[in-house]
Amino acid sequence: MAGQGTGTLRRVLTEMWQPAAPGEKAPWYVIALRVVVVTIALGALGVFFYFAFKLTLTPVRDNGQAGGNTDPGRSLRFYLDRPTKDALLQIGGNLALLAPLGVLLPIVWTTLRGPIRLALLAGMLSLVIEAIQGALVMGRAFDIDDVILNVAGVVIAYIILGRRLSRTVRGD
Repeated sequence: MAGQGTGTLRRVLTEMWQPAAPGEKAPWYVIALRVVVVTIALGALGVFFYFAFKLTLTPVRDNGQAGGNTDPGRSLRFYLDRPTKDALLQIGGNLALLAPLGVLLPIVWTTLRGPIRLALLAGMLSLVIEAIQGALVMGRAFDIDDVILNVAGVVIAYIILGRRLSRTVRGD
């Protein structure tokens, strides 16, 4: 009967997060829990941005190998011609780099729900990171394929987890 208890708990939690009926206010404890969840998500965003910027905007020793790429697909083809481990590291790393935004942003700001909104925001952020890398960071270069992979990672994370988690937690 443990499954019955779990189902009941899930139902109670789901009902608790649902928006109040029109003309009614949500109970204070629901509002308090939402505030706590959004605060935690904001803190996680702060930690995420710290590590993302530290990782992407720190100079590296590239032995003169860093070269810019404005031709979509060129770096992807290069990665795929490398050993599997290197290709997975490059492609997977770029997919994962901004992916937490696809989960955290819709929790904090429900207006950012939707793959197109998140893709636009992620694209702008990734373009800024890549432009700074190309212009100011030694051993780094602008790569349009990194932008494409970053945006794809955000959208995939949103579709797999962010959309459902945001609606469950915020109930809006």
